[in-house]
Amino acid sequence: MLTKRYMPGVKNLSAIFEKIISGTAPAKFTTSHLKNIGFPSSNDRAIIPLLKDLGFLSPDGTPTKRYHEYRNAAKSRAVLGEALREAYEDLFHVSAKPTKNDRAAIQGIFKSIHNVGDRLAELQTMTFFALLEKADVSAERERKPEEPRTLEQGREKPGKVKDEKPEGRSLHLRHNIEVHLPATKDVEVYNAIFKALRENLLE
Repeated sequence: MLTKRYMPGVKNLSAIFEKIISGTAPAKFTTSHLKNIGFPSSNDRAIIPLLKDLGFLSPDGTPTKRYHEYRNAAKSRAVLGEALREAYEDLFHVSAKPTKNDRAAIQGIFKSIHNVGDRLAELQTMTFFALLEKADVSAERERKPEEPRTLEQGREKPGKVKDEKPEGRSLHLRHNIEVHLPATKDVEVYNAIFKALRENLLE
């Protein structure tokens, strides 16, 4: 995945993200909201589709869970880092921690994937690195620890029925033996067969 969104200029990008932390979340993040928090420039409006691709806003502009998590200053860099790893996934194939040394390679990826010219790829690259400065892409995603299994859970598996021997009872086994007798009128043949069965199985 690689978002094609970009900012025409990143002069106010950092300040907008700081306002997200310090201000309150709006019902809808719109151009009017941008103006109200001090960013009336048309260049700044590009932050809205970018925030949607980063998972900060729903398609209708409603702040998401990630938006609210970002407002926690202690977690904001890690939250943005996770958002970048998702929205710019293809760039992290170049390097898990991109640096300015990867800039040319990253710009080339934007050009090839989105089939854009040098200028547009340059703006997309500029936007990515401006976001990268505010993120911690090395932070591990928080995971809910697995509940420890008890000893009884480790011994038993769901759906498995235990074979229990009733106390005070002996175990009896029964075998069914089929004998196919040959078609013959000679009685001695049958006598020999039954004699062999008696000697080998019954005694």
